[in-house]
Amino acid sequence: MNTQNFWKRSQAVVLAGALAVGLGVVGYAADHAENANPPVVLKLANADEGPSRSGFAPVVKKVLPAVVSVESTKVSKAPTALEGGSEGAAPDDLFRQFFGNSGQDEQFRAPRQAPDQREQGLGSGVILTPDGYIVTNNHVVDGATNVKVTLADKREFKAKVIGTDPKADIAVIKIDATNLPVVAVGDSSKVQVGDYALAIGNPFGVGQTVTMGIVSATGRSHLGIEEYENFIQTDAPINPGNSGGALVNDRGELIGINTAIIAHGSSGNQGIGFAVPVNMARNSMDQLVKTGKVTRAYLGIVPQDVTPAMAKAFGEKDTNGALVGDVSSNSPAQKSGIEKGDIILDVNGKTVADSNDLRLTISMMQPDAKVNLRISRNGSERTIAVQLGELPATTASAKHSSGDKESSSLSGVSVENLDAQSAQELKLPANTQGVVVTNVSPSSEAAEAGLRNGDVIQEVNHKAVKNTSDFEHAVGASKDNTLLLVNRNGNTMYVAV
Repeated sequence: MNTQNFWKRSQAVVLAGALAVGLGVVGYAADHAENANPPVVLKLANADEGPSRSGFAPVVKKVLPAVVSVESTKVSKAPTALEGGSEGAAPDDLFRQFFGNSGQDEQFRAPRQAPDQREQGLGSGVILTPDGYIVTNNHVVDGATNVKVTLADKREFKAKVIGTDPKADIAVIKIDATNLPVVAVGDSSKVQVGDYALAIGNPFGVGQTVTMGIVSATGRSHLGIEEYENFIQTDAPINPGNSGGALVNDRGELIGINTAIIAHGSSGNQGIGFAVPVNMARNSMDQLVKTGKVTRAYLGIVPQDVTPAMAKAFGEKDTNGALVGDVSSNSPAQKSGIEKGDIILDVNGKTVADSNDLRLTISMMQPDAKVNLRISRNGSERTIAVQLGELPATTASAKHSSGDKESSSLSGVSVENLDAQSAQELKLPANTQGVVVTNVSPSSEAAEAGLRNGDVIQEVNHKAVKNTSDFEHAVGASKDNTLLLVNRNGNTMYVAV
């Protein structure tokens, strides 16, 4: 190493240290010098002076007392273990494995019931009435044997579960108290992308926490989180424990109940959180408080989205509306004359955007309500009056997949005639007509459109198909677009290829 450079570097370090020490000495000495500078006087801010405080503190101060912590306890029976067995074994059982069973025959070990297991969960809730009705998520209290609510002022109450709505992930609980603070309920239908959003809850059990963001999207669905989905999406940080908490706007009005996040393998926030709109939550709450259960109206169809390919096949100008893929037997829809292939454009004058929009609109109505549906059938519009029914408890939602890439053929698809035996294996009525799909090439456009093995093709471009000859003739006549009516597990749906 160059000696001169070494000394230069050493001097620099020492000088830096000496400067710090020197400043300290000078400062100390200055306190005792005759000509010392007077001490610096700082002007402290006066909270009573100047303009009003900026930020969201006034909003938070108003809402925070009405957001509570919800602790649920679930007791589950542990599986019975065999004395001396390794599964669920206590420490003394483990010793028996290594040091013998005290002469007990291995084949005749006595069953031992392990102690019950207690599971605890933490979530949040929102007080909506002064006498103690609280809304939260169903998954926060699902199966709970005990529910405890802790208020913002640290008071604790035992809560009673009034009712739950698992399909929308909403629950109502009640505590025995009066004169409680409440949150003002807003109108989630007026929420717009870009609005401020504050998420308030008890993340990770650390205590009341407020995070801020904006409304990232509205009407989020097809996420597979709940059966009825119309989520408000926000980037306000939402973490485990926030479930059931409040999503409020910049006026302190409740617009949603925080429910879920997309974490991609992480247990924390990734900037994509979802809240049940307060209008949907309020509909569930009103019914749960009055009757202890939620009933929904029933139309009796299997709705599908109108893809660009389907719109072209049906001669529609755009993709608005919900396509009727199937009509349930003896349902309100069938009794009113709705048919497969109809496209429902609006309900009581309210435009239907897609299949999920139709399901949500109908579900928010009361059973036996009378509605007017504007539909498109074979290129012409008409209005059909329908008296809705009550959604049967056994009715399951049907999920469909369909592509939007067009093809002039069904290359890569193999079909066979549908006989009575095949129909029985597919759990279809013996008189079902069509051809059964035996193979769909994974690289084909039909596979991309959602056609599967076991599907029964009953129509090609609105022409009935009874056998493979009908199928080949119909496919050969197809030009730009092929529209299939498919029977899958007893329900029909349209697939556009």
